[in-house]
Amino acid sequence: METTFSSGLVWLRRDLRVADHAALYHALKHCQRVHVAFVFDTAILDKLPRADRRVEFIRESLVEVDEQLRQLAGHPQAGLIVRHGVAQDKIPKLAHHLQVQAVFANHDDEPDALARDIQVRGHLADHGIVLHTYKDHVIFERHEVLTQVGKPFAVFTPYKNAWLKKITPFDLKAYPVEKYAQHLAPRPDNLAQPVPALQDIDFESTNLKALKIPTGESGGQALLADFLTRIDQYEDTRNFPAVKGPSYLSVHLRFGTVSIRQLAREAHARMTVGSAGAAVWLSELIWRDFYVQVLHNFGHVGRGESFKPEYDTIQWEHGTHAHKLFDAWCEARTGYPLVDAAMRQLNQTGYMHNRLRMVVASFLVKDLGIDWRWGEKYFATHLNDFDWSANNGGWQWASSSGCDAQPYFRIFNPISQSEKFDPEGKFIRRYVPELTQLPTAALHAPWLAKPLELQTAEVVIGKTYPAPIVDHAEAREKTLARYAVVKKKAA
Repeated sequence: METTFSSGLVWLRRDLRVADHAALYHALKHCQRVHVAFVFDTAILDKLPRADRRVEFIRESLVEVDEQLRQLAGHPQAGLIVRHGVAQDKIPKLAHHLQVQAVFANHDDEPDALARDIQVRGHLADHGIVLHTYKDHVIFERHEVLTQVGKPFAVFTPYKNAWLKKITPFDLKAYPVEKYAQHLAPRPDNLAQPVPALQDIDFESTNLKALKIPTGESGGQALLADFLTRIDQYEDTRNFPAVKGPSYLSVHLRFGTVSIRQLAREAHARMTVGSAGAAVWLSELIWRDFYVQVLHNFGHVGRGESFKPEYDTIQWEHGTHAHKLFDAWCEARTGYPLVDAAMRQLNQTGYMHNRLRMVVASFLVKDLGIDWRWGEKYFATHLNDFDWSANNGGWQWASSSGCDAQPYFRIFNPISQSEKFDPEGKFIRRYVPELTQLPTAALHAPWLAKPLELQTAEVVIGKTYPAPIVDHAEAREKTLARYAVVKKKAA
């Protein structure tokens, strides 16, 4: 784009930072005056509980963006314009009020976001204003990584190989926003209000601060700096929930308080000098790209359908019994300690370790026979780092209905997973304290503990801790029978 505009508006969405920001860079480069805005979109917010950590995370991160814009511009009149209402109405009205010629934003390929952007583009066009959007949330998107015959990838490993073959230093280069910072415009007096408090947008404070979840760009950078001291051990530590192995950056990636280019650049540089941990972490970042392009290129997954259509013929549990099983899963009453510990972690903190996401998803789908979409929706409500494409991809992976070369008979054993990945029971004891006094060997399947062990630990199965709601061996056989319809269609 070579056009130069007298004024432009940057619309922040899932990119709540100032540094290395594609839309902000292009706006500053091509406009003489640039305003920056965020909308607390009631089309999204009205569906959320009034105490939602994600909204508080956004609010705290915006306070930092507001201050960073003033520092970048070098004058106190600059800063963030914050609106509250329906974004597809607020943005065109704001753009018209500010008399800008162009609005700049970064891509969002989630179905509702695409529909919103179509509406916004049309409303802006009614005022003679153009909408320019850019890639910022991933390294490669949409049709940038294709098979040799020009088709989107449907399996991760060949996608990853093509991604690594395509990557260049330019793809990982930061946008030099500071170079054109002088184009940041002061806010009009009637738009120079501070970022609203949670109560001003009808939300309540959460336990975000008590959980010590760092917010904003500074929080993302602090987590990254800490992780880079541990990244070489990532391959060895990432699967153990009681160990400080993950980067804990997922919520920052979700809301764009950290740049994916910076993360991939750090990982790629370390991988090229032999860090196995960095190579595995880079692979996790590539999974993000993969699921985003799946959502874009295979539209039926965005409509709630299985990636592999034949899996939509499976008959899931239904009726009152299914809802009782699902409620027990949601409320951490399954009788399987690792599953219950993981669900308590989610319910109490909004976070769940990645290994445990696989364990609890497999348990819901293949032990309880519940439609994966129920779990997908529950995670969407409770995860701080909820990301549509990754959440859908993960749940379809667990149900074997998605982009996965592994067949349907991969069924996690919740007991062996517990013994392997929480061998000392540290994670279970943290979130299921009523089992704390059990010997470690009995902790993973307490209903099999010796009567004296249970008595000494003051554990009464069915009273102080639930009995298993399903027998895993029996459930496995039932799942294989349930999935037989898929096998018949594949034959």
